[in-house]
Amino acid sequence: MSAAAQALPIQAAVRRGPVRQFLSRLFREKPIGAAAGIVFLIFLLVGILAPWLAPHGFNEISPINRLKPPSWQFPFGTDNLGRDMFSRCIYGAQLSVIIGLSAAGLATFISVLIGILTGYLGGRFDMVSQRFVDAWMSFPDLVILIVVVSVIGPGMPQIIGVLGLLLGIAGSRIIRSAVVSTRENMYVHAAQSIGASTSRILWRHLLPNIMPPIIVLFTTRVGAVILAESGLSFLGLGVPPPAPTWGGLLSGSGRTYMFQGPWLALAPGLCLTIVVYATNVFGDALRDLLDPRMRGSR
Repeated sequence: MSAAAQALPIQAAVRRGPVRQFLSRLFREKPIGAAAGIVFLIFLLVGILAPWLAPHGFNEISPINRLKPPSWQFPFGTDNLGRDMFSRCIYGAQLSVIIGLSAAGLATFISVLIGILTGYLGGRFDMVSQRFVDAWMSFPDLVILIVVVSVIGPGMPQIIGVLGLLLGIAGSRIIRSAVVSTRENMYVHAAQSIGASTSRILWRHLLPNIMPPIIVLFTTRVGAVILAESGLSFLGLGVPPPAPTWGGLLSGSGRTYMFQGPWLALAPGLCLTIVVYATNVFGDALRDLLDPRMRGSR
């Protein structure tokens, strides 16, 4: 009877599935990280549903409502042209979500491609590739962004491509270190001994076992991309107007009319701060839960 009673919780945990079990651990062991994930999910849904959630158009001008303070009609106030800041921040979330997820996905793909090849093949190919990565990481990121965007011109595809390439090459060092430690396991040597092809070893044995650092790298890259895009938009090199981005809102009317209307800078600044903080905290929680070495910590 006692053995059967002990087996019931184990069977229930298996029956719940890995996703539900992971979510249960996330809310139980990392409540702050779970709350941060919910905040990021809310902003993600707001960005996706921006055309239906925004009460006004992002470029709907109403001179009679110029520089109105926050009220029930305009929760975040209005700018110098009478445009609703709440609607513009919602559409800014849409652009930030698109750029953040796209550039982070591209950066993660590049990091995995470079890291898994150099980490597994090793030898001279690894040495040459890592020296190129070292040289790439020695340049200031902001300078590279400004130069490249100035040459090819501002725009959403350009920003996604530049940020994905910039962060992807630098992040390949993290994936490479995970591959180097994983390729020495016995199941990799067993696959090599039975004549498995290199592509099969990479796809079936190495890639599934380095998914935790890949997931964490992706979540942290989302916040980094949003910050970088906001910095470019603040300098006038981001998505060109009239498309509202949080960095562009801070740079345009937010900086010019900051003293007449402090809400012009506070609204996009708080949105940017909350989203980046939530993604970083959620990424830290994922790292602690997915890293086997952290499972015994509290």
